Amino acid sequence: MSTHSNPYQFGLDKNSANFSAMSPLSFLERSAWVYPNHLAVVHQQTRRTWAETYSRCRQLASALSQKGIGEGDTVAVMAPNLPELFEAHFGVPMCGAVLNALNVRLDAEAIAFILQHGEAKVVMVDREFSEVIAQALKMIPHKPLVIDIDDPYYQGGSLIGSCDYEAFIAQGDPQFDWQMPDDEWNAISLNYTSGTTGNPKGVVYHHRGAYLNAMSNIVCWDMGHHPVYLWTLPMFHCNGWCFPWSLAASAGVSVCLRHVRADDIYAAIKQEKVNHFCGAPIVLNMLNNAPDEMKAGISHAVKVMTAGAAPPAAVIQGMEKMGFTVTHVYGLTETYGPSVVCEWHQEWNDRTDDEIARLKSRQGVRAPMLDGLMVADPVTLEPVPQDGLTMGEIFMRGNLVMKGYLKNPSTTEESFSGGWFHSGDLAVWHPDGYIEIKDRSKDIIISGGENISSIEVEDVLYRNSSVMEAAVVARDDEKWGEVPCAFVSLKEGAEVTEQEIIDFCRENMANFKAPKKVVFGPLPKTSTGKIQKFVLRDKANSDE
Repeated sequence: MSTHSNPYQFGLDKNSANFSAMSPLSFLERSAWVYPNHLAVVHQQTRRTWAETYSRCRQLASALSQKGIGEGDTVAVMAPNLPELFEAHFGVPMCGAVLNALNVRLDAEAIAFILQHGEAKVVMVDREFSEVIAQALKMIPHKPLVIDIDDPYYQGGSLIGSCDYEAFIAQGDPQFDWQMPDDEWNAISLNYTSGTTGNPKGVVYHHRGAYLNAMSNIVCWDMGHHPVYLWTLPMFHCNGWCFPWSLAASAGVSVCLRHVRADDIYAAIKQEKVNHFCGAPIVLNMLNNAPDEMKAGISHAVKVMTAGAAPPAAVIQGMEKMGFTVTHVYGLTETYGPSVVCEWHQEWNDRTDDEIARLKSRQGVRAPMLDGLMVADPVTLEPVPQDGLTMGEIFMRGNLVMKGYLKNPSTTEESFSGGWFHSGDLAVWHPDGYIEIKDRSKDIIISGGENISSIEVEDVLYRNSSVMEAAVVARDDEKWGEVPCAFVSLKEGAEVTEQEIIDFCRENMANFKAPKKVVFGPLPKTSTGKIQKFVLRDKANSDE
């Protein structure tokens, strides 16, 4: 080995001329500078350019700063896919704060936990969700500043804040001199996931990861310049898979959508010439089964990205028969959304439709900005053979992995054990290097793209006075991908129906988390008394 000194180590230091922290905030500034008059946001009759959007984001950052909000402070937003939530992806971190986009499907108890755990100083709430936020605020000791999002195209709900969003940002300076973060490792957002415990875990993203996954989206989806993107994917879900920042980088058009309905989606595709949208398999299935007259009239190319419980090949096949090009991706909240992509090879075009759909239903290979991906033994971290048969756990590492879980060092350390992120998902590794999920981690049910903790559902079941024991597992579902299936043994002498159990769960948690099926009887156990969930999974998905 050579012992001479390395000439590249001397006099070539980082300085302000040759190095800056990576942050997706730079994408917004550039698009406003280069394409000031290009359309950026569409919400029904509301249309704003990139210059206007940048000014509004600066006003938001300025107004938050005037309220004392800065580095390390959390700003929560409870809203559907509206311009205000899109702007918050920039305006909140532009003042140094951390964005916490709340899952609009959660109940008041879960929201209260998140607001308290994340120490939200401000909560912006759309009228549609004012009631659940009002209930959540009653459950927490500290009261954040509440700002209403008063969407002119929505008439329901009520106003519960000290002022509305427009009045709030009007106090801000559209020329606000915001600063890029000194350190790209700074937190940019906080996203809660059910994980494997009942209480949600706070996943922390940094500026570097958000920047890189935004670019990764553009590269692996070949988005090009000025894509027209329809918000069918919730912006609260992994920050919309980082697509708010991708759209800023590509100077695209963000077409907002309050509710995910087939007629609204097809209308937006035709009217706005939408050429990109994301969605869980349930959304694709809904579009497949829409009336033919609703589907008619689309003459341009449309790209679809899907993830969640593995989409049935038939769903992909149906979308492609309509002329849509489907890209299948995989990831977790902990990996900024999609970090694995089913990259397509041109030679596969010669396969049969069934074979193409089957190939596309695999999860794929690492995305451009993910450094490491493997299927390995969960204990030894020894990679499994790439034979398409041997099962192992999916592991990732690199810039597309979270900082960690907020205020949860032990779980963070455990999830990074061995220098890899442990996904908890079981898969096989094919000879061509593509991974394919075969089973989910035992506690998680992915329904319509959203995580449901089986432990959380079990906790509710145990509150029922008739229930002796309960276990919840995933049951395959054509519409939702997976749904909760409950196995219950009753106390002696107790009498309760399946519907009564389901109704009880719906009264005590978000409706989408309630079991869709209840099976009564003794629960299978190991010699140590542990419930054998793998037996229950087989039973839940059998034809019996």
